[in-house]
Amino acid sequence: MSDLDKARQEIDRIDREMALLFESRLNAAEIIARYKTENGLPVFDPQRESVLIEKNSAMLNNTVYTSYYVSFLQAVMDISKRYQSRLMEGMKIAFCGVEGAFAGIAAKKIFPSGNLISYVDFDSAYFSVRNGECDCCVLPIENSTAGEVGQVVDLMFKGPLYINGVYSLPVIHHLLGITNANLSDVQKVVSHPQALMQCAAYIKENGYEAIQASNTAAAAKMVASSNDVHIAAIASKETAQLYGLQILDHDINERSVNTTRFAVFSRSENTYVGAENHFILLFTVKNDVGALAKAVNIISAHGFDMRVLRSRPVKDIPWQYYFYVEAKGDQNSDEGKRMLRELSVCCEQLKIVGHYAKEINLSE
Repeated sequence: MSDLDKARQEIDRIDREMALLFESRLNAAEIIARYKTENGLPVFDPQRESVLIEKNSAMLNNTVYTSYYVSFLQAVMDISKRYQSRLMEGMKIAFCGVEGAFAGIAAKKIFPSGNLISYVDFDSAYFSVRNGECDCCVLPIENSTAGEVGQVVDLMFKGPLYINGVYSLPVIHHLLGITNANLSDVQKVVSHPQALMQCAAYIKENGYEAIQASNTAAAAKMVASSNDVHIAAIASKETAQLYGLQILDHDINERSVNTTRFAVFSRSENTYVGAENHFILLFTVKNDVGALAKAVNIISAHGFDMRVLRSRPVKDIPWQYYFYVEAKGDQNSDEGKRMLRELSVCCEQLKIVGHYAKEINLSE
């Protein structure tokens, strides 16, 4: 037998083994797809992919093959993602607002194969998940200009859902009018209160009357149906395309850097995050002198880097507050468990809302 025949026989043997291994890999991907559906996780996990590529490439004996193997591995992972997307096509994703709202844009980017379902307000979207109508919901938690979204933070405090992912979406506002309108025609602008706040300087400079709407996409829909050249919406370019509006002026944000952070809420807590763990902690302190300072010191003493610390009033209890913390580190580690035990001494209520890997920028 020639060397060529021997090599071809060896390839045939390897291909048979690879076919069985490929099937086993997709069987495992099916289990992962079920887990992601239950925990409100997207198909694409960039951190996991980069770890796999680095770890598996290091197993090669011949480094000449490295670039080829990376391409091979990436192709296999792409196939796995396509299969998972197929299995997760029926996943129901709740968001607040009509089609074209920024929450809907974020939800579509996070779950491109999901079935997006709109709700009229934050509570309805949140409770659709709690009640089992939807698998998860995508809600805004903070804007870089307007600050926290208090209604959603209050839902975190009193509700049972977990946050398993945080994503940032650059928000660029445009002035949208009907097709035959000119910029000089505009007298009134309509949008969500936060969008109006983010464009306050522009609105004041032009002397427009501001009208509030439930969300930016609803504002665009209102303008489209009004057929009035004197009213314009503040919304995204995606919304202009959806409702047949034209962009009369672009990039009207007060600040050029305007980003909204969205959280994905689900009924189950994600038990695996990876190396870059972040967690969200809510707590109330006892009515003792220095109780808040003690709590903050406990968190930092155990080596957890707090990136956010805010207070919110407790509803129905005058002059009572709860505190919101985002910190980097693993709260399930031995150090994290010691921290939580110490916090329980000076805190009346203590709640881990969820944990997530490194925040993902949806513009990338």
